[in-house]
Amino acid sequence: MKIGFVVNDIATEQPQYTTSRLAFAAAKREHEVFTLGVGDLGQDADGTLVGHAYSPGAKKYRALKSFAAALLDTDGERERIRVDDLDVLMLRNDPAEDAVDRPWAQNSGVLFGQLAAARGVIVVNDPGHLADALDKTYFQHFPEEVRPATLISRDSADLRAFVKEHGGKAVLKPLQGSGGQGVFVVGGQGQQNVNQIIESIGRDGFVVAQEYLKGAEQGDVRLFVMNGEPLKVDGKYAAFRRHNETDDPRSNMHAGGKASSVKITEELLGLVEMVRPKLIQDGMFLVGLDIVGSKLMEVNVFSPGGLGSVGILHDVDFASPIIEALEKKVRLRQHYGSSLANVTLATL
Repeated sequence: MKIGFVVNDIATEQPQYTTSRLAFAAAKREHEVFTLGVGDLGQDADGTLVGHAYSPGAKKYRALKSFAAALLDTDGERERIRVDDLDVLMLRNDPAEDAVDRPWAQNSGVLFGQLAAARGVIVVNDPGHLADALDKTYFQHFPEEVRPATLISRDSADLRAFVKEHGGKAVLKPLQGSGGQGVFVVGGQGQQNVNQIIESIGRDGFVVAQEYLKGAEQGDVRLFVMNGEPLKVDGKYAAFRRHNETDDPRSNMHAGGKASSVKITEELLGLVEMVRPKLIQDGMFLVGLDIVGSKLMEVNVFSPGGLGSVGILHDVDFASPIIEALEKKVRLRQHYGSSLANVTLATL
C-alpha cells in the first residue's frame, strides 16, 4: 500500500504527533509512506496530481524517534510523487491553524483531497464532507440531545443575554479555530471582561457561546471513533481524560492538558451511538470526540490528536489497527472499483 499523510507544514510536525505514529505503524507493516505539507501538493498541466513528499525510504526503523527524524527531515531531498498513484491519502492538516498566517492553505487540503478522490485514491476523512466541517457550524448538525445549548452570533447584546440566561457563566470561542485557541470561560471573577472578550473574538468573525457544563472544571474526555465505532484494542478504549492543572480552562494537550485514565460508561457509549449515523453518512473515518458529562463539546474531524498519550496510558498500540482498517479499504477498492464511492468506502 502506498499511503500519503497530508499535514499543515512538515517543518512544524513533531515525532510524538499522531500523524508520525500512524506513519510509523504503516511503515512497520511494510507500506510505502510519504508525508506532504499542504503547500507541497499541486497539479501538472496534464491534470496529474503531484506532490513533493518526504519519505523515510526502505530502511527499517525500530524506534519512532529515528523513524520520524527521517520522515520529517526537511533538509533531505523531497521526492516528486504522483498523488494519483497513492492507494490512500490521509488528510491530517488542520485548516484552523492556517487561518491567520496562511489563509491560502486553509481549504487546500480539502480541495486537493476532492481531486484525489475523483481519481480513485481513497481519501480519509472524506474531503467532500470535510468541506462542510471547516467551522463549528458542522457541530450543529448532530442531535440536539448531545449538544450543549449554543448560540452563534456577532451581536454583543445577544451574546451577553445568553451568558446571563445561563447563570452568568458560559464558554466563548471563535466559530473557526481548534486546539483551544481563543477559548474563554466567562463568569465569576471574569464577568467584568465579557464585553472585551466578545469584542476580541468577534473582531475576526462569529462568536460561539455555549453553556458551561457541570464537571467541565475536571476536564473533558477525548474518545477516538473509527468507522463510526469507539476504537478499542485488547479490551481497552482509545480514550482518556484531559485536564489542565493550571488556571487555564482549556484541557487540550497543546494548551498544557494532561492525560489520565477514564472509565468508559454506558452514557459515553450511548453518545457515540447518537453521533454514529452522521459520522458514517459523512465518511468520517477517524474522529476525536471531546465530551463533558453527557454532552459533546467538539467533533474533531481534521486532525484528532492524543493517540500517543492514550497508547502510553494503556500500554496499547492504537495506531496499527487504524492502518489495518485502511488496508481493508484498499482491498475493497480493488474488488469493487469505483462502484463504491469514497464517502461510503471511508467508513466501511
